[in-house]
Amino acid sequence: MAGLIEHIESYLGEMEEGWTNDPDGSKMPFQMACFPQGPGPDTISFSTLGLSHHKLHTAKTGKEVRLELAMFVPESLRDGPIPSILHQVAMGALNSGRALSRGDVSGPAGPLVPGSAMEALYVGMPVYLPDEFHVFEEHGKSIVIAWLIPISVREADFIQRQGWDAFEDRLVEEDPDLTDIYRPSMAI
Repeated sequence: MAGLIEHIESYLGEMEEGWTNDPDGSKMPFQMACFPQGPGPDTISFSTLGLSHHKLHTAKTGKEVRLELAMFVPESLRDGPIPSILHQVAMGALNSGRALSRGDVSGPAGPLVPGSAMEALYVGMPVYLPDEFHVFEEHGKSIVIAWLIPISVREADFIQRQGWDAFEDRLVEEDPDLTDIYRPSMAI
């Protein structure tokens, strides 16, 4: 896993903190980590480490995918609930054996943090970082790093009705700051 950590650190800075136990104190089947940099000013990053050691398969093709999950949030959430949210989504994937794929939505399940209109997470490519960040090659196998993007109920409904490609088109048009968990919902 050292290679993966070095890969992530080369984009997000040296890992500041890591967790091997869940909020109840039980050992997790993967680690969680906090990195000091995000893709924008005043942002930090959280990531799973070791989720890619578990076999997950895509819903459409059944293809095995090695996957890690990342979230980029305001620095003010350093001590907030983001590791728990990331842990919950990763455990859902692990328990189902299903890899999260681009366009998937987790939730809505109420505000992700108090005062936020964001209630769900959209699985996307980490487009705020160089393309090389998205896939890490290790021992001839690819590890995909998927970005969990906070979205509103309105945005989740739009994805369900119109599809993820239409949603990403709207993201390009409106260009909201996807690292701002307190952003207003897009008018879609």
